[in-house]
Amino acid sequence: MKRNCAVFTFVILALIAPALILGQTKVQKSAPKTANQIVGTWKAVAITLDQNGKKTDLYGPNPKGITIFTPDGYFARVITRSALPKFASNNRETGTPEENKAVVGGSVALFGTYTCNAADKTCMWNVESSTFPNWIGAVQKRIFVVNGDEMRETNPTASTGSGQSLNVWKRVRK
Repeated sequence: MKRNCAVFTFVILALIAPALILGQTKVQKSAPKTANQIVGTWKAVAITLDQNGKKTDLYGPNPKGITIFTPDGYFARVITRSALPKFASNNRETGTPEENKAVVGGSVALFGTYTCNAADKTCMWNVESSTFPNWIGAVQKRIFVVNGDEMRETNPTASTGSGQSLNVWKRVRK
């Protein structure tokens, strides 16, 4: 009887082990696939605001920006207009109202953690801090497609209060 039980156990394990191994491999390969595609450093190519079909370059025609995604789930992003005005006082704490308005309107920075869902090509960003305070503590859904060294990202909740931003990024290679 012991031998039959051992043979039965061996047969059952032999039948289900491949399914367990393949299932585990599938989870390991598909779940982080999207996150793995975005891990690294990206430079801004275009940041476009779409408000009901009206498209504008949110940070001008040549935005400056960098986004970094770490393998352990952190991100950091800074975007600026290519031509922010210098402060006449050479002191960021004593900028004029016009200088401050131009800088605030021409830049955004944020950081936090992210998780990705390969099935629907989204990442959820948990914003720890931002130069746009309304995003602090918020969870933002970003939709993206990676094709080689290009990432196209859609932010349905742009910092402008309406519309969505359509962002194109290029992977930085050394």
